[in-house]
Amino acid sequence: MNITSRIHGTRRWRHSEQGVVTLTVIWAIAIAAVVVGATQVLSFRQATLGRESLARTQARWAARAGVETMIAILEWHTANPDPADSMAMSRDLESNAAGEVETGSWDIRHFIDGREWAGPMDENAKLNINAASKSYLVNIPSMTQDVADSIMDWRDVDHEVQGIGAERDYYRNRSLGYEPRNADFRSIAELELVAGGWPQNVRGEDWNLNGRLDPSEDDGKRSLPDDRPDGKLDAGWSGLLTAVTRPNPFAMSGQERLDLRKASEDELIERTGVDKQQAAALLTFSKGTNASMAQILSTPLSQLGSNRGRQTPAGGGSTGSTGRSSVGRVGGSTQTSSSAVKSLDLKQLREVMNECTIKDARGSGNVNTGKLNLNTTSRSMLIDVLQLETRFADAILTRRAAKPEGLTSLADLVDLPGVSQAQLTTLALVADVTSTVYTISCRGRAKGTGAEVEMVVVVDRSALPAKIMEYREP
Repeated sequence: MNITSRIHGTRRWRHSEQGVVTLTVIWAIAIAAVVVGATQVLSFRQATLGRESLARTQARWAARAGVETMIAILEWHTANPDPADSMAMSRDLESNAAGEVETGSWDIRHFIDGREWAGPMDENAKLNINAASKSYLVNIPSMTQDVADSIMDWRDVDHEVQGIGAERDYYRNRSLGYEPRNADFRSIAELELVAGGWPQNVRGEDWNLNGRLDPSEDDGKRSLPDDRPDGKLDAGWSGLLTAVTRPNPFAMSGQERLDLRKASEDELIERTGVDKQQAAALLTFSKGTNASMAQILSTPLSQLGSNRGRQTPAGGGSTGSTGRSSVGRVGGSTQTSSSAVKSLDLKQLREVMNECTIKDARGSGNVNTGKLNLNTTSRSMLIDVLQLETRFADAILTRRAAKPEGLTSLADLVDLPGVSQAQLTTLALVADVTSTVYTISCRGRAKGTGAEVEMVVVVDRSALPAKIMEYREP
């Protein structure tokens, strides 16, 4: 091999070596580019997730701030009640229903009777399913006799079927995996476990039971649930029934209610301003077998002494149609002149109704349920469910609308034109003018990103500090 061939061979080897090196460098650059690109993508995704997580955290704390604001207002008004203004707390809740913190804002609202309101939902605007009689349940839209009977079977303590209801054997034979609770309902969603309690009836359009009109609940058939895109929320049975209200142990003055079965004459006189004879008559009546505050509202004090707590007949009937009440005059009726005990005047009756209670020593009735609040309940509740005469229901609504402070006592109803003893008794058995439990549906929004987090918190203010009964994020 000559020198020229060697030179050419060496050159070819060098060119081949350079090509391999170049190819290796290109591959290294390509791999590095892929690694760098993947790292950038991963970093971008992590940064995006980090921003989303931060935004949701900001939104959650904004929602939490709104919830805490509502709880603080509830507790303040529980500790500092205004006996002359039943609506003071509602106004404070409404005026603080929207607010801001440094990193976000909150918005609290609810629907009742198809109308949107600012602030938390007053659960006492609804009828408590644990105390509702069958005669009221069957008035609920789409409620049938068999479902009403099944509800009664679910909450009673025995295994005997009521009417055409359903008891333990019904659920066992269908292998449903559960039986009737035979105790109080714990939530309105539990109603879906009852025979015939279909979700579309229980929830209506409010599929997540938050009391708000969400976009998916106002878009027709484009997404579940099926709804009417009319800008109104049809909450089904959940808009009329509740399972969480509790009795209010506090009087309008903020003190614990005075139990007439245990009170002394001096205590009663000091708290309500009645005279000695009136106090004695009230205390004597309260020890009767079926004595109730409803009878004190609707019956003259002289008659209470003779009735000795005789119970008004079931179904809202009365012992007479005179239209009398403890104040001595309702609808044109007056107290008999032979009575030795003066009828309570309107101020005395208001104080007795606001400050006193009659606790049944036998424990009959459901002592764990709260009453309907006439200041916040709907017209459909009064007329369609409670079956009050339209004239009477409208008179109640007109009276409360005319008073900025709302109804401060059931005694505010005794001078309504045409009101009867039967109507007052029926209403006083299920209704009052205060509330204990509120559902706070709070939507927090982060500044900048607009990320949202919703909290639904059920708060019981019947004791201090207030108790959170339920917390969820739909």
